[in-house]
Amino acid sequence: MQKRKKGAEHLKVSSLNEEAKGSILIVDDENDIVQFIRDALEDEGYSVHSAFNGKQALQIAQQKKIDLVILDIMLPGHDGFSVCTRLREEWDIPILFLSAKQSDTDKIQGFRVGADDYVMKPFSIRELIARVEAHLRRHHRVKQSDHAMQLRYGELTIDLRAYEVRYKNQSLSLTRKEFEIVQMLALHPQQVFSRDIIYDRIWGMDSLGSNETVTEHIRRIRRKFTQYDPPTEYIVTVWGVGYKWERSASL
Repeated sequence: MQKRKKGAEHLKVSSLNEEAKGSILIVDDENDIVQFIRDALEDEGYSVHSAFNGKQALQIAQQKKIDLVILDIMLPGHDGFSVCTRLREEWDIPILFLSAKQSDTDKIQGFRVGADDYVMKPFSIRELIARVEAHLRRHHRVKQSDHAMQLRYGELTIDLRAYEVRYKNQSLSLTRKEFEIVQMLALHPQQVFSRDIIYDRIWGMDSLGSNETVTEHIRRIRRKFTQYDPPTEYIVTVWGVGYKWERSASL
């Protein structure tokens, strides 16, 4: 196998279409291993980026869209554990450790800092590629599920799974009932709901109380929205009828 110099030329990416199967970052200070994995992944249709130390790895992660990282532990400068920790602080992507370190302590530490898998050297390239494919499939399914469970209105996000409303990633701290009202209206934009219907659906037909409770909850919801996004009116009053969600979601 012909060796190539370590240097800036290795920061370049392959000419393959990054959208074809995914973009992989290999981080290892052994050039032969990097080239071996790169060739195999490119043969499978992946776009490959490579780095030989932690600093390069973090630079590439900042500059490029990376779908998965294959990461050695023993690196010059920042070791793989610290690189993994830094990556996890900013990106939700699969990270696979590929290391000659075989102790349980190292494996446990790898998972504790955020790794999704741990492959020991020497390794089977076919098994490594199979693991890469499996992690990318799983990550894609999770992202699709998360995306389907969120409604977006500009900078406002309604996370149906987490029961949370965020504006520019800041939580509006809605109560459960407040969130359920927002959810009900947002899932049916432009549809007008009377206070009675909202009360029956959120509190239940057998609950003791009045539809004035709805009015008060709407008032509190609007106040919280206004704290973060004053010019936008999300919930509109249709006088004499009820309330509706005004904006259309961008899914």
